[in-house]
Amino acid sequence: MKLISLRLCNFRQFYGKTPEIALAAGECNTTVIHGNNGAGKTTILNAFTWVFYEKFTAAFASPELLVNKRAIAEVDFGTSVECWAEVTFEHDNKRYQLKRHCYAYQNQKDRIDYSQSKFFMLIAGDDGCWYPPPQQPVDIIQGILPESLHQYFFFDGERIDHIFRDRDRKNRIAEDTKELLGVKVLDRAVEHLKKAKRSLQDELRAVGDSKAKALLQEERKLEKERDRVGQRQEKIVLELTQHEKLKQALNQRLIELSGAEELQKSKEKLDRQERETRHALVQTKSELKQLLSSRGYVTFLPEIMVKFITIVDNLRSRGELPAGIKKQFVQELLNRQICLCGGHLTVGTSTYQNVQSWLEKAGIADLEEAVIRLEAQGKELEKQIPEFWQDADNKQASLHQGRTELSSLENQLDEIRKKLRSSPDEEIQKLQKKLDETEKSIRELTLEQGGNQQQIEQFERQIEAKNKQIAKQKLKEDKQSLAQRRIKATEEAIKRVIEVRLRLETQFRFSLERRVQEIFRSISFTPYLPRLSQDYQLTLMENTSGVAIPVAASTGENQVLSLSFIGGIIDRVRDWSQRNALMGPDSSTFPIVMDSPFGSLDEIYRRQVARSIPQLANQLVILATQTQWRGEVEEETRDRIGKQYVLAYNSPKPDCEEDLIEIAGVQYPLVRRSPNEFEFTEIVEVEISQSA
Repeated sequence: MKLISLRLCNFRQFYGKTPEIALAAGECNTTVIHGNNGAGKTTILNAFTWVFYEKFTAAFASPELLVNKRAIAEVDFGTSVECWAEVTFEHDNKRYQLKRHCYAYQNQKDRIDYSQSKFFMLIAGDDGCWYPPPQQPVDIIQGILPESLHQYFFFDGERIDHIFRDRDRKNRIAEDTKELLGVKVLDRAVEHLKKAKRSLQDELRAVGDSKAKALLQEERKLEKERDRVGQRQEKIVLELTQHEKLKQALNQRLIELSGAEELQKSKEKLDRQERETRHALVQTKSELKQLLSSRGYVTFLPEIMVKFITIVDNLRSRGELPAGIKKQFVQELLNRQICLCGGHLTVGTSTYQNVQSWLEKAGIADLEEAVIRLEAQGKELEKQIPEFWQDADNKQASLHQGRTELSSLENQLDEIRKKLRSSPDEEIQKLQKKLDETEKSIRELTLEQGGNQQQIEQFERQIEAKNKQIAKQKLKEDKQSLAQRRIKATEEAIKRVIEVRLRLETQFRFSLERRVQEIFRSISFTPYLPRLSQDYQLTLMENTSGVAIPVAASTGENQVLSLSFIGGIIDRVRDWSQRNALMGPDSSTFPIVMDSPFGSLDEIYRRQVARSIPQLANQLVILATQTQWRGEVEEETRDRIGKQYVLAYNSPKPDCEEDLIEIAGVQYPLVRRSPNEFEFTEIVEVEISQSA
């Protein structure tokens, strides 16, 4: 997708029809729109989201009041005023024009009534004329850039980190990324195949014998139970999220209360130590399992070696090891047909047969070498047995020590809870009791979650067993055989599609994590490293001590982390779509429209972000105040600028303080006195020769 232009009419601050805002692309791919707070930068950002999706950002106040106040005031009661926004863009060598508009009018009660918005699309034909689309406009937009992904490309820079703070949005990131990558198509394929399998099973049930029918009914019952438990698991996740949020709020409230501040801080410290201790216990148990699985066999060697040595000694006592003569030597005599004494060995003669009988008596060189090698290896492995037991004892000691420490921490936590429960401050008592109830609910839900997971696994095993039994049933009719083959083919297809999806997701996630880390390191001066979990949870980790631990990121770091994620998404999906022809949205080019991207960053971060952003997207639109723009941001972005505009705000205040911005030696008004009693914003284009 390449944005071409934007035009507005009576849209919020913009009175009447605005000049066309042509957007830069190509080598100089950056468009800068300067404006003071309140001049309309956020309005322009939301004009894009309103046209495409009828959505608004969180910073867009009173989204229901879209029509310009002056335009409404200038018409008679009952006369409607049109408000619209129009975006032109290119995609897949086609040019599209989108227009969304609504109407408003002032009624006799001085209230402003609004109509429902309407959405129109035209597509440019090869003959230069514009034509209606062959399908629904909304479906076309969803195929180009789905609504669920728009927040990554049209966003308020000062609020971008909310994408990763908000728990609900975090849960959607994985799904959004799948949509961008195109693997959602595979998800839908799996669902369609499952429906096809159920349909085929119904067909088999209708024509199959009684035993096959009974097995299918049992399998369907097991699947229903599994699905029921799975649905409960999803509800538990939501309930745990709510309880965790409440727990955080209660802990924060206890810190804020003067009588509980110190105790709560101690509790948080102990909670952190408890989590670290539990993590260490899990790690040690994993290491112990690895030790047992990889080296535990050496403890069984002594008995085996005794048997082996006995066998070898018997062979040696009989003179078979080492043998005085080798089979290879005897075979060579027979092949040459000449004996050691020089006589001839003719096939069929008694002399030939006597020599041939030594093949059974002679030893095998390979066998002797193997015996020698096994003896040496066995002795070497026996030496490792004490070392194995020492390592196992150390792991067991670490587990014992960890459990002791955990028990001590739990006792200390219980003491703090008792003190908070018996606090003379009733509010502290109530908060702690509520916290106890919440933690109890979390424990119960976690236990239920673990039990449900075991049930699901058990159901899966039982369903698999039923599938095998059904597969073994001898079908009597051709229809039965055909239905069975179709079911098997469908099951194989489901497995293959799921495997392809999993491999694509895993490969893409690792590639994305590496790219996010590269971008973050190029911007941030901290030693932190972003990590992307399996469900696309993005966290900062510190590893200076040799152990990776989460870091409480600052506001600026969160903003840089968010920009790094978006940059990584754009870069990886762009590269991915060029190499993998999945049936997802065309991800080869991306625009980014960002409002106030530098507000909460210090000088170093501002410079690094300004240097990196134009390289991340194919097209960039920056909406910034004079304070956010000047200095290092302007220096780093200058060579990438293709278009610049100034939002000149006209204030009706008689004593308004006028403001200017200087670009390439030319001054442009940011704030000036309105020629009438209304406020409005004008769009002024900066000449290319001046902005260069």
